[in-house]
Amino acid sequence: MRTHLSLLVASLFVTVAVRADEPPAKLAPHFKPPAELANDYGNYRSPLKFDDGTPVRNAEDWKKRRAEILKYWHSAMGEWPAMIEKPKIELGKKEKREDITQYKIKIETAPGRTVDDAYLLIPEGKGPFPAVVVVYYEAKTGVGLSKSELRDFALQLARRGFVALSLGGDPNTYYPTKEKCRIQPLSFHAYEAANCYNALANMPEVDPKRIGVVGHSYGGKWSMFAACLYEKFACGACSDPGIVFDEKRSNVNYWEPWYLGFDPELKEQRKAGIPSAKNPRTGPYKKMMADGRDLTELHALMAPRPFFVSGGAEDQPQRWKALNHLVAVNKLLGAENRVAMTNRKGHTPTVESNEQLYLFFEWALKHTPAGK
Repeated sequence: MRTHLSLLVASLFVTVAVRADEPPAKLAPHFKPPAELANDYGNYRSPLKFDDGTPVRNAEDWKKRRAEILKYWHSAMGEWPAMIEKPKIELGKKEKREDITQYKIKIETAPGRTVDDAYLLIPEGKGPFPAVVVVYYEAKTGVGLSKSELRDFALQLARRGFVALSLGGDPNTYYPTKEKCRIQPLSFHAYEAANCYNALANMPEVDPKRIGVVGHSYGGKWSMFAACLYEKFACGACSDPGIVFDEKRSNVNYWEPWYLGFDPELKEQRKAGIPSAKNPRTGPYKKMMADGRDLTELHALMAPRPFFVSGGAEDQPQRWKALNHLVAVNKLLGAENRVAMTNRKGHTPTVESNEQLYLFFEWALKHTPAGK
């Protein structure tokens, strides 16, 4: 009798694990590309090949390949300073908003750098809660205190039971100074977000195993780089950043000096605009293009963690050609339902696209996928 009972209990646990891995019905269709793109990998180089062309055959190989990808990108963009294990946070003005306690905060994001454009939102109830770092040009938008609509990700997630840290940052940030900068601005911002993860992970209100990151547009680039480069983030989401290099789209502008095109050897940085003979590529972006690299390599670093693209004008369904490579890495690792993309026509988020985004975080962080 005990044997039968133990087998029954074991089978129930297996069933629960399988179901936990399945996205909710409203999101499930977005974890698969359109049928015509299901096996289309575009012209992107497979991340499942080492730099010397040797194929990645198993999970053990992938560990080595992942390290190789990280080494290349950090070498090209500039090595991060050591992580701050316990970033300093100074709580400022306290405000009650519905069932949420909001603090204006100052937070240490890099050695010698404290950012005062930040908010911390804590929901009522007993923690530890899942948490999300929300990044954008300025922190007010994330908490719904600016004129920009449908970008208040931090406030909306706090209403759903997440601790949320909204962080602002000027893309033209050259650390420690423009003259001494050796880290591409976009990579540096990813480093700042990673330290925000550490700050949240040290809070008793937060479950350190359930912290994600999200942003829109420039914030989407920022959140994507942060999630990919810092594996402690349990999941990552980005809203219409342009998830690959695309010189046909002026807003997919990774070539600009304030993203990946900064060259410290130049007296004058390149002018804004799509690269051309008169306004050529510069900095690490130039090297990456010459080396045949693309952001598909960064995406691959997410596996097997869940990754969500809220696609708009810059990320239409054709981007599945790039995301299929991440799906392939997850498949090698035995993981399913880890990559999703929704699509809308315009760049601006919509009520529907945001609901899908929040549903993703509720699934990925409140109901952790099996195998994590």
